Amino acid sequence: MDWYGIVKALHVISVIAWMAGLLYLPRLYVYHCGVAAGSETSETFKIMERRLLRAIMNPAMIATWLFGLGLIALNPGWMEQGWLHAKLLLVVGMTVAHMAMARWRRAFAEDRNTHSHKYFRIMNEVPTLLLIVVVFLVILKPF
Repeated sequence: MDWYGIVKALHVISVIAWMAGLLYLPRLYVYHCGVAAGSETSETFKIMERRLLRAIMNPAMIATWLFGLGLIALNPGWMEQGWLHAKLLLVVGMTVAHMAMARWRRAFAEDRNTHSHKYFRIMNEVPTLLLIVVVFLVILKPF
């Protein structure tokens, strides 16, 4: 059985699901900023945001970490390579962005968001930039 291939496939699937959420949730926040707190539309956004975070993003983030650590366990020599250290640092950054999005979701849920739609438009780019660098590191393994 090709355990490396299986774990790698599960890791890639998890990353795709996590990234979908990291890219979509801030976009929901952009739209949520444009509606009145307590309105029917605001309540709909709250449900969408909660379900996206809890049902997709949280499990996908956990699976990404577990399968990624599984890949390292199957390839212990990677721990001596600089590209992996840089990748792990960037994935920690994605995890921090995820936690910030969870904090913003709670603020919206409690009708106490203080950020503008412009703020969320900018924050929407953070996961994209991190992803681009991670992909280049993993494919090129430059150091």
